[in-house]
Amino acid sequence: MNFAAILTPETFYLYLGGLWMTVKLTFSCVSLGFLISIPLAVARNSRIKAINKTIWGFTYVVRGTPLLLQMYLIYYGLSQFEAVRDSFAWVALSEPMFCAVAALTINTVGYTTEIFAGAIRSLPYGEIEAANAYGMSHWTNLRRIILPAALRTSLPTYSNEVIMMLHSTSLVSTITLLDLTGAASRIYSTYYLPFEAFMVAAAVYMMLTYILVRGFRYAEWRYLAYQRPQEVK
Repeated sequence: MNFAAILTPETFYLYLGGLWMTVKLTFSCVSLGFLISIPLAVARNSRIKAINKTIWGFTYVVRGTPLLLQMYLIYYGLSQFEAVRDSFAWVALSEPMFCAVAALTINTVGYTTEIFAGAIRSLPYGEIEAANAYGMSHWTNLRRIILPAALRTSLPTYSNEVIMMLHSTSLVSTITLLDLTGAASRIYSTYYLPFEAFMVAAAVYMMLTYILVRGFRYAEWRYLAYQRPQEVK
């Protein structure tokens, strides 16, 4: 192994640029996905069958197709339609950054919506009945009782989705964006040292994953404290 050959100022800045792209994509897509998924999760549990089934159909399609395919359809597929190229949307759809954010966000929304919707369904009905007994309206009950409780209980599952989104950003290198994996590929093509180039990238991904894991473990310790067994004195 010859790590010294690739650890130069030039490759350092290349990795640093790729790291920034990876962090930026992860933060943007997870934030957007979180905000979009909350109302969709509520709609997913709607008693109106047309709304419920529409959201289910969306999440089924997203979860039933690979993310790489979704990214290709948005970046390469939509450009095949002349109506799209002539529309105002082409300004955004011709940019790989927009297409990457759109594909990653749509993908995480499909999974996160089902995570939150399942957490809402799993809430003890007694909590909701107690809120109703206090005279809370449906929206007040949703805002103060249902959503906070559902978001807390879904933390362990949601943390896995965020980590998966971090790793999924590696696919953006296929649509010309230079993320961490793309930087490693460029260094490999320059120095012909695939093991060293990708091992450095893997180490950085592991560092980012560790930060996310520790952050979510702290959140679970803080917000799920009531689930821990109490010490008997």
